[in-house]
Amino acid sequence: MRGSNQSGLRAYNQRLVLSLVYTHGSLAKTDIARMTGLSAQTGSVIMRELEAEALIVKGEPVRGKVGQPSVPMSINPDGAFFIGLKVGRRSAELILVNFLGEVKASLRKSYPWPTPPLIISFVRDGLEQLIQSLPEKLRDRVAGLGIATPFQLWDWTEQAGAPRAEMDLWRSCDLKAELAAFCDMPVYLENDATAACAAELLFGEHPGLSDFLYFYIGTFIGGGVVLNGSVYSGRTGNAGALGPLPVAGADGKPVQLIERASIMVLERMLRAAGQDPSPLWNSPDQWQGFDSLAEEWVAIVARGLAQAIVSSASVIDFEHVIIDGGVPAGIRDRIVEATLAEISTFDLRGLDVPTLLPGTVGHLARALGAASLPLFDKFLIDRNARLGTA
Repeated sequence: MRGSNQSGLRAYNQRLVLSLVYTHGSLAKTDIARMTGLSAQTGSVIMRELEAEALIVKGEPVRGKVGQPSVPMSINPDGAFFIGLKVGRRSAELILVNFLGEVKASLRKSYPWPTPPLIISFVRDGLEQLIQSLPEKLRDRVAGLGIATPFQLWDWTEQAGAPRAEMDLWRSCDLKAELAAFCDMPVYLENDATAACAAELLFGEHPGLSDFLYFYIGTFIGGGVVLNGSVYSGRTGNAGALGPLPVAGADGKPVQLIERASIMVLERMLRAAGQDPSPLWNSPDQWQGFDSLAEEWVAIVARGLAQAIVSSASVIDFEHVIIDGGVPAGIRDRIVEATLAEISTFDLRGLDVPTLLPGTVGHLARALGAASLPLFDKFLIDRNARLGTA
C-alpha cells in the first residue's frame, strides 16, 4: 500500500497509517515512511494528527542505535469504541468493543425464534446500558453500530421451527433503518457468516493468512471467503454462503450442508432423545449432559464439511480452511480433526488439500464481526471492498 504526499489525500493517508499500525502492533515514523513512500515530513505530520486525536499513543523510546532513539507508535485501545449486534436464529448478542476488538461489555438474549419487535426492543434497551458502562469522558468515542444477521430470515422458517406468520415479519422489516431511527451513530449491516469471517481475519490468532475459506457452525452453517488479505463479500454480499452447498445426506441423496453441519441437527437429535437442547444456546462455551450424541453429531458434521471443502478447493486453490462456531473449543477441535480424517478418504488426485485450522474467536465471532464494520469504514483500509455500508 502506498501513500500520497498531496494534502487532499490526508484522510486516506491517515487510514493507511492506522491500518499499518493496526496490522503490525507498533511502528516508528521511519517504518511508516519506508512502508508507504510518504516523505518523512508528511509521515510525521500524520502521526502527530493521529496522536492528537488520541487514536495512537507513543511507546517507550528504543535506544542503542545511531542517531535519535526510535519511538514506536501503537493503537490507543480507548481511541474508539464500536457496538456489534448479532441476530441469530436462537439468540441475539450485543457487545461493546474497544479499538483493538477487546470486549468491554456484552448482553445476550435467547429465544425460540427471532422477530423484529423482539430484536428492536433488545437493542433499544441495551444500547444505553452498554454506552453507560464506559467512563463518561469516553462515551462520545462510540463510532458506530454494526449488525450481523442472516439474510432472508423468512426463508428458513421450517428449519427453525418457527411460526410462518412471525418469521414473515422480516420480509417488510428494514432492520438497519429501524435501528438507525433511534441510534445516534452510523449503522451498518452485513451477512452474519461474512461478519464472522471478518472477525477471524481482523481479531483472530492466525496472523498473516491472506487466502482462506471460513466455516462458521451456528444454528445453521455459513461461511466466508478471504482473498488477498480481505473478505470477499461478492456481488450481493452473500459470497461464502456455504449453507446451501449440496452434500450427500444420510441416505446418499443430495441435501444442503445446513442439514448435515449445523447445531440445528444436534438440537433435533436431543429432542428426539427426550433431552433439553437449551444448553446449546444458553451456554455455548460449555455443553454438558449429552456427550454421546455430541460425538455422533461431530461425525455427521465432519462428513458434510469434508465434502464441502473438497468441492470448494477444486474451484479456488485455498491455502487454508478455518472452522469455527458457537460450540465449545473442545468440540470445535474434534470437528477439525474428524473433518481432516474424512477428507483423507476422498480421491484427491489433482487437488492440494488446504491446511485445516480451528477458529480462534468462537461464539462471539458474528457480534465481533458486526462491530468491525464501523471500524473498517471509519478508520482502516480494506484492500478489496469495505464490509457493510453506512
